[in-house]
Amino acid sequence: MLALYYKPSCPFCRRVLAVIDRLELEVDLRDISTSSEYDHDLIARGGKRQVPYLVDEAQGVEMYESDDIVAHLQKHYSSAPAAVVARPRVHVGGSTCLSCEG
Repeated sequence: MLALYYKPSCPFCRRVLAVIDRLELEVDLRDISTSSEYDHDLIARGGKRQVPYLVDEAQGVEMYESDDIVAHLQKHYSSAPAAVVARPRVHVGGSTCLSCEG
């Protein structure tokens, strides 16, 4: 099971969400801005209130940092060859451009 602790206003979270959408992954999305339960659970798991935070039970991994999360998802859940996998871009306006995702 994959779970992502996130906030919709966070550009780093939107970047991870764009990759999740592109890879068509089933992920339990846990918005810490609307649920104090998720907020407390995040702090109990990782020790701080930082998002995005990925829990990947299948791989036995929990991690912060959008770059690390994206690399992990692409490595373990992408069917594209490693050379084809690209890093998505978050533009100044905060939106993630699908054409920049690769």
